[in-house]
Amino acid sequence: MKIKNFLAVAALLAAGTAVAGDDPTVTFRFTGATGDQPFRSQAGVPVLNVVAGVNPGGTPWDMTRFEAVIKSNGEIKAEGRGVLLLGGDGIGTRAGPRQVILSLFCRGPFTAPAVAGPVVQNAFNSPTVVLSVDGDFSVRGMLTDATGATPPLDCGNDLDNRPVLLVRSVTPANAETGAPAIPGVWFAAGIIAPQRR
Repeated sequence: MKIKNFLAVAALLAAGTAVAGDDPTVTFRFTGATGDQPFRSQAGVPVLNVVAGVNPGGTPWDMTRFEAVIKSNGEIKAEGRGVLLLGGDGIGTRAGPRQVILSLFCRGPFTAPAVAGPVVQNAFNSPTVVLSVDGDFSVRGMLTDATGATPPLDCGNDLDNRPVLLVRSVTPANAETGAPAIPGVWFAAGIIAPQRR
């Protein structure tokens, strides 16, 4: 059954990739993944690996596979695999039942000779989804910011001025109090699909 499910997901991802390459409404296509490393070096000193103003998870995480298509109307379809801890006593697990959320951060304009603008710290978030015991998730929905707006068409490009797409922890929405879902630290990030040559 597990192999059958895997093959079904693989077929879905392959179909999504083919559509993304031919569909003029597709703004960005992601076909790669990288996990969270909590620290980076700055002037020889270890500092938190903050991305787009978002703190990293306190332990290294992995994401073995990621595919996503973002359309010009803000719609996102994404599949992630293997979002699991790479350290600590919980290594190889999702660290208990949890939900995740995807956050897209656009790039600002730039002036040559620069090739990339600053990351705009205004998150366009997906619906929250459950992370399976194997670290897998599937997202279908719209990317919106706190005002309900979708990403602008000038969100970045697939050259050097690439937007940032993070997989993050989330405090789920509370139906009783009306409190919205609150995104937290980042576990992994998507990588823009290679250009066709």
